[in-house]
Amino acid sequence: MSKLLTPSTGQADSPRRFGLLVIGDEILSGRRSDKHLAKFIELLGERGLSLTWARYVADDPEQIIQTLKDTFASGDVVFSTGGIGATPDDHTRACAAKALGLTIALHPQAKVLIAARIQATAEGNLHKADLNTPENQHRFKMGEFPVGCEIIPNSYNQIPGFRIQEHHFLPGFPVMAAPMMAWCLDQHYAHLFHRSQWAEKSFIVPSGIESTLTPLMEQIERDFTGIKVFSLPSVGDPIRGGIFAQRHIELGVKGDDSALDVAWDALRQGTIALGYEVHDLPLPSA
Repeated sequence: MSKLLTPSTGQADSPRRFGLLVIGDEILSGRRSDKHLAKFIELLGERGLSLTWARYVADDPEQIIQTLKDTFASGDVVFSTGGIGATPDDHTRACAAKALGLTIALHPQAKVLIAARIQATAEGNLHKADLNTPENQHRFKMGEFPVGCEIIPNSYNQIPGFRIQEHHFLPGFPVMAAPMMAWCLDQHYAHLFHRSQWAEKSFIVPSGIESTLTPLMEQIERDFTGIKVFSLPSVGDPIRGGIFAQRHIELGVKGDDSALDVAWDALRQGTIALGYEVHDLPLPSA
C-alpha cells in the first residue's frame, strides 16, 4: 500500500516542526472530546505538512507557563487552543505573557473588533450597546494580549485570537478554531506547503514477530538515508476478515517518494528471507 505523506521531522532545509497544545480541564476530565487534533492534522495534510507533536494541558497556570516556556524555546510552530476567554479558568493569555516576560494590554485592533461585536449583538438595545457597562468592560478582557503580538481574525464572532513568536492562540471552540488555524497556515506558512513529496508503502506479515524483524528494520534505515521503517502489530480484526483476521504486522517504509520503492522491496525481500509469508496490499483507490 502506498500513500502520500509529509515528514514530521527533518533538518534545516526540511519543513518546519508543527505542534498543537490543547488546553482545558474539560478535555482531561472527559467532559468534552477533543476535536482539534484531528482537524489540525487534516488542515496540515491538505497543505503538504504534518504534525510533529501534540500535548494536552490542564487549566493550571504553572503548567501552562512551563509548557509555553518549553515550546517558545523549541523554535517550533505551535497552535494552542483554549483558555483565551474572560472567565476565571481562562489563563492562557496571561500565561503566554508570563512565559515571555511580557505584560498584557488591550490590543487596539482587538478593542475595535470587540466593540463592534458588542454593538452588533445589542440589536438596538441602548443598555446592551453601552460600552461602559461592567459587562461590556469585562468583555474587553478577551482582547488583552501580550504586548507586541498580532491578532488572528475570527470569522465566527469577530473576537480575535493572537499570534506571537510563531505561537498561535485560538479559542477552545472547534467551530472558531478550525478556520483560524487555516487562516494562519495560509497567511504565514504558504512558503512551506508541499515542499517535498513523501509517501509510505507497506505489506502484511501474518504471525509476524517484531523482535525477529527489528534487526532487518534497523538495517533498512541504515541502508536508505531518509527512510523510516514502521511496524503496526495487530491481534487480529475479524470484521475485516481474510489476512487481517489473524494476528499480523503491517510492515512498511515511509520517506522521500523517490527512494521508497527500492527500500520497500529490500524490506519485503528481507522479510521473506527470514521465513515469513508476506501479502502485498492493494493501492488505495483514487
